[in-house]
Amino acid sequence: MNAAETREADEAEIAAIRQVVTVLEHSQQNELPEEFLGLFREDAIWTTAHGRRLFGREAISDFTHQVLPGAMRESTVTYEVEHVLFIRPDVAAVKVRGQYRTPDGEPLGNATSPMYVMAKEDGRWRLVASQNTEVIDG
Repeated sequence: MNAAETREADEAEIAAIRQVVTVLEHSQQNELPEEFLGLFREDAIWTTAHGRRLFGREAISDFTHQVLPGAMRESTVTYEVEHVLFIRPDVAAVKVRGQYRTPDGEPLGNATSPMYVMAKEDGRWRLVASQNTEVIDG
């Protein structure tokens, strides 16, 4: 593969990774636990912004079904992919900027700084290891 083909392939993969983040945002904004859970690999690891460590999709499911319904009643959340680092062609570290917002779109509280490690399996990018960190100014 020449440099132009490599760049084109990377751009296609980055677009697919951005789509995962778009679905993640949609699932949270609309309180759709099953859509959210469908993004994770079965053995995924997730650490919440407040440090709760969840191992495996079942634990992530239990937590998500407790907190997601009703979570967006008075706010919403947006995510923006800031950087993608391909560790291998089928594994990427994805740095994201998150922000909770009022229903009118104004920032609410501190930004978040998720890091998602994704793997491409069977043609689909999935979340494998994720950590969300609240950004504290100062």
